[in-house]
Amino acid sequence: MSAYWIVLIAGSCFLTAYLTYGRFLGRFMNLSSDSKTPACEINDGVDYVPTPKGFLLGQHFSAIAAAGPIVGPVLAGVWFGWGPVLLWVILGAIFFGAVHDFSSMVGSVRHRAKSVVEMVHIFFGRRGYLLFLFFVWISLIYVIIAFADLTSSSFTSPELGGGVATSSMLYLFLGLAMGICLRFFKMPVLWATLIFLPLVGLGIWYGQSIPFHLPALAGLSEGQLWNYLLLFYCFAASVIPVWLLLQPRGYLGGFFLYAVLAAGLAGLFLGGEKIIYPAFTGWTNPKGLPLFPLLFVTVACGACSGFHGIVCSGTTSKQIAKETDCRAVGYGGMLLEGLVAVLALSTVMILAKGSPLTGLGPDRIYAEGLSQFVQHLGIPRDFARSFALLAFTTFIYDTLDVATRLARHIFQELTGWKGRRGIVLATLASLLIPFLCVSLKVTDTAGQVIPAWKVFWTLFGTSNQLLAALTLMMLSVWLAKSGKPWLISAIPMGFMMMMTLWSLGLMVQPFIVQLVHGRVIFDAVSVTALLLCALALLLIQEAMIAVRGGRAVSRV
Repeated sequence: MSAYWIVLIAGSCFLTAYLTYGRFLGRFMNLSSDSKTPACEINDGVDYVPTPKGFLLGQHFSAIAAAGPIVGPVLAGVWFGWGPVLLWVILGAIFFGAVHDFSSMVGSVRHRAKSVVEMVHIFFGRRGYLLFLFFVWISLIYVIIAFADLTSSSFTSPELGGGVATSSMLYLFLGLAMGICLRFFKMPVLWATLIFLPLVGLGIWYGQSIPFHLPALAGLSEGQLWNYLLLFYCFAASVIPVWLLLQPRGYLGGFFLYAVLAAGLAGLFLGGEKIIYPAFTGWTNPKGLPLFPLLFVTVACGACSGFHGIVCSGTTSKQIAKETDCRAVGYGGMLLEGLVAVLALSTVMILAKGSPLTGLGPDRIYAEGLSQFVQHLGIPRDFARSFALLAFTTFIYDTLDVATRLARHIFQELTGWKGRRGIVLATLASLLIPFLCVSLKVTDTAGQVIPAWKVFWTLFGTSNQLLAALTLMMLSVWLAKSGKPWLISAIPMGFMMMMTLWSLGLMVQPFIVQLVHGRVIFDAVSVTALLLCALALLLIQEAMIAVRGGRAVSRV
């Protein structure tokens, strides 16, 4: 069987869902193009900026579609086979992730573009708000850790890392240049697109001819140096105005990611690669961890992501020009990410069971598979491989600075720090833990250094999915108190809550066993998992109190 049949079936499911379930959700939420959105009402030119639907979808898609829909499906596909992953990506994206994203965006627009964190303040009170705020901040920290280390791993790839690093820097420079042209020279968006989009393609091609490698310095490896430089980038990108880098880079990145999707799908259909990898390989992964619940926290962003809710309500909702745009941007954006996950999974489908590639990182599997598809379009495979790796890092870039900006906002809210000094200090505080974590050297039993992203990926996925469950819980309270049928969000919430708490329990178990036997061994992952579990249980209690209370709500 050819892999393109699987992708075709998945794409048809997503399109049907958008035209049917997405339309139903729009009616359910009473979306109106006549209602004045916060972007139009406030329109401060900094955060609140009415943005055309097509432009905003590209920016939003590039912000949410990070490494998650690639790394998660590839890892889970290698561990358990592509069958269970495919089912979860399709069903999860349609009924879980897209509902979560769409509802978060609409809820935010209806509450003056407040974030889901601020909505928790409205419905759960100050105690629930502080608990949720702390939980979200921790989750964002792990997003930064995992994705910064993944990017540095791509930059130090023996074959193409130097070229990818150069192309990535050129891409960021072009984003800055486009932002300046749009802002100060009033360049029309169409002209900016026609000029800068080809330049991005040229930058990818030219970057391969001038590979850039960092020299070893003060005993630090190249990967560690890249980690520190990427965190510095996170700092700089999160304190500058959104129009200077976030919006133009996201817009260009959106086209770039569309191109990757289109080229990968077209090449897959032309090549007709056969499915070789087994649909199901077993109920446990190589470390003996079970498919339930590991599948649902490993796939992460490919099916559902709590980080999306923060983006939907933290930045995108402030740029919605019409309420009706929420369907295309919120629901449609998640379905596009589901398609990215299916394409990533197809790079596992074409592998042989014992292929050496299965032991490499997901970025390498993805790049090799995608280059195999794209070569059928007449594109040289080396260029296609580099193109795929740059696409991988582009996904991450767009999430890294958004995650840092959001973490800074939350830390400022927790501390009350204001002004320029508050912005700088809150950003530095939010990057301190990532700095310490990427500096750690963790080794396996054979003495091999384990990349930081591998150490923290399961915890990142679990905290991310638990954040989605808690966001759905808050949205369910909002719907219930508004007299709306709340099962539409409560059913996904219940499933996600069960899987994530189960996963946290598995992570905490070794630490508890050691503790019972009188051995106290500090384990950052286990201790954080225990903290997240406690926060989640406290927030569930706050939700039950809120449902019994009588707080006023805005329209739904």
